[in-house]
Amino acid sequence: MEYESDERELKAAGAVALGGGRLGFLIRGWEIETRKRSILTSSLVQEWEEKLKTSHLPEMVFGESTLVLKHVSSGIKIHFNAFDALCGWKQEALPPVEVPAAAKWKFRCNPTDQVILDYDYTFTTPYCGAATVENNPESGGDPEKSSCNPRWENCQEQINIAALAAKEPILFYDEVILYEDELADNGVSLLTVKVRVMASGWFLLLRFWLRVDGVLMRLRDTRMHCTFKEGMEPVILREICWREATFKALSSKGYPADSAAYNDPGVISERLPIVTRKTQKLIFT
Repeated sequence: MEYESDERELKAAGAVALGGGRLGFLIRGWEIETRKRSILTSSLVQEWEEKLKTSHLPEMVFGESTLVLKHVSSGIKIHFNAFDALCGWKQEALPPVEVPAAAKWKFRCNPTDQVILDYDYTFTTPYCGAATVENNPESGGDPEKSSCNPRWENCQEQINIAALAAKEPILFYDEVILYEDELADNGVSLLTVKVRVMASGWFLLLRFWLRVDGVLMRLRDTRMHCTFKEGMEPVILREICWREATFKALSSKGYPADSAAYNDPGVISERLPIVTRKTQKLIFT
């Protein structure tokens, strides 16, 4: 979904379109860009499988789709893509979620196939995006800064969600799908990243959403927020929150057992108990 920005509000905020066929804006020293491309071709699927050392990929992988946020003067770059997310899936290698016996047949490519789900077919990933530092000679940045290693440190500060809920005009909004799988009609596995830009700063949500019908729901959210401040190094906070519950556990609390009641993760997220949550700040050394 692309957001139609108000030209007057963009001008008032000093936002300038990136141009050159790029989708996004330069605002308060930040280049914020989304790229949405087609799913991987069969040849690229084979290449990715070789690189990841797997014979399994989600049904739809948008391999060249990305979200990139770059602070021009400091070279700070935060970016999101499907390949890195799948590297996280491969490395974490969670045990496969048990599928009801009556539904296993749906995973067969051929009627005679024996179904052996010996890998994490949900493509659950711990991926939270990547933060790097790139030197931009044209910006007059310090060449030594390009060798800095940004890292996330736990902190007590919190993202002010209430302030973000205020009715501040949105200058730019977009959503990028990184990969999606319908789990052979047994549910959904979906990784997306959304970004919105206001005059006061930017906010993004990277969300992995999993629903294995009749079995399990899993939500892994990464939120990042940066407030625009003149003449200061950016302060970027990140909140990671993982939630999970079985259909059985939800049903015991009086919630619906029908999968059709759980199509929108934003609506049901509060019903899922928190597995882990932490807030971090991006530090440069």
